[in-house]
Formats: sequence, C-alpha cells, structure tokens
Amino acid sequence: MTALSDGLAVRLARLSRHRGGRYLFVPMDHSVADGPIIHAGRFNRLVGDVVAGGADAIVVHKGRARMVDPGLLRECSLIIHLSASTPHALDGDAKVLVGDVEEAVRLGADAVSVHVNIGSDTEAAQLADLGSVADACQRWNVPLLAMVYPRGPRIADPHEPALLAHVVNVAADLGATLVKTAWPEPLERMAEIVESCPIPVLLAGGPARGAALSEFAASAVAAGASGLAVGRGVFQHPEPVKAVRELASVIHGLPDPSELLTGRIAAVVP
Repeated sequence: MTALSDGLAVRLARLSRHRGGRYLFVPMDHSVADGPIIHAGRFNRLVGDVVAGGADAIVVHKGRARMVDPGLLRECSLIIHLSASTPHALDGDAKVLVGDVEEAVRLGADAVSVHVNIGSDTEAAQLADLGSVADACQRWNVPLLAMVYPRGPRIADPHEPALLAHVVNVAADLGATLVKTAWPEPLERMAEIVESCPIPVLLAGGPARGAALSEFAASAVAAGASGLAVGRGVFQHPEPVKAVRELASVIHGLPDPSELLTGRIAAVVP
C-alpha cells in the first residue's frame, strides 16, 4: 500500500468508527434545500446529540461546518457536501457544485459528498461534476460519498430495484468510494443491488411503508446494506440522541440503554 492510499484508508477508518465496513451518517445539509432544520443556537447541541448517539459522521455544507464546535467531532467524522439546489429554481432536480475537495480538506473534512439525480434534465452536467470531484478526491486521498437517485421526468418508479442497481454502479464507475441511494421496493431486493455493486451501498432515509425507523434499519442491514444515512428521521425526532442510538444499536451493535431492540439485534448483527 502506498503512502497516498494510506491516507485514504485512514479517512475510511474514521468514517466507520464503531464497526469496520458499517456506516451511520446523519445528513444535516437540508437547510439549503428546505430551510432551517433547527434554531441556530441549538445546532451544536443537535450535533452533540448525534455524536452521543453513536453516529459515524455528519454531513453539512462548508459554511455550516465552520460553525460546528470542533470538540464535538473528536468521536464523529465530518463530511462536506459539495452539491446544492433550492426548490425555487426552474429545475428542482438540478444540482450544482458549490465547493471543492481542497476547500473541504482545509475545513478538516474526512470525506466529501456529491448529489446526482439520474433522469433529470441536467443529468449530463451532474455526471460531469461527479467525475471531476472523483478525480480531485483521488489526488487528495479523500473518500467520496455519491448520493445518487433515480429522480426526474423520465423516472417512473424511483424504488425499482434494477434501476437502483444501475445508479449505484454509475457511482462506482465514475469513482465514488461509497454510494447512497433510495431503498428498493420490496426492501428484500436490496441484496441484488449490493451484489451488483463493487462499493458499499448505503440507504437514504426511511422508513419505507411506515415502518419504524429502527425496524427499517434492521431490514436494510439484513438485506445487505452497508449502513444508513438518516437526516430528517433524526433531527425531526423529539429525542435525536435516542433516534441515533437505536439506529447505532442495529448498524453497529452499540448498547442501547433503553433496550428497545433487545432480542432483535442478535438476529441482525452477527
């Protein structure tokens, strides 16, 4: 292994702090697309809850990253999201780059993320952005999380398993280290998607079909997902630390003081 690849390996290890090869990310970049997710004065408290619950990383935009108390990130990685859009644009599925890898490294990021909507009118530009960011990540030895979704006027079913297998392989072929996508329906077909893809596949959000978030996580991991990236299910929860702890109990086998998952974890986490 070369010194350069050692740097990538170190950052990847930080992204899976609690269990090698399993990931629990909490995206909190929604304020660009949706507006504030929490009162500004309580943002660091939310980050503290996420870390205390056992998340591996938070995902934020570069400006918000500068506002996070560095002490909170001793036990949690930082992923800088490089894509942005708002619902006020002519094309709500368009994504543009608003940062770069070097800037993220200067901010202390362990990884960067890029959003691509396959099937959107601006798919070509988004794919080009993904490719250019992947090249920069290779030069800087920074993991790249590609958030790739079937989303746009030509997409009939964004949860169709064959379509999801296609989009995660697009991410892999263009240089992503990890890929996040929507859940398939039925969820059991997640195994087909994972088997088709040479990089770890994480599922976004949930729950599907009204299932409890912890049950969705258990089903996703049992079907082969390498982890989850859950934003609204955490920061909109009345007790964010509890929501993250329940997810961490499933994904990483971390103790849950409430013991809500007792008897189920052993069947999901070997």
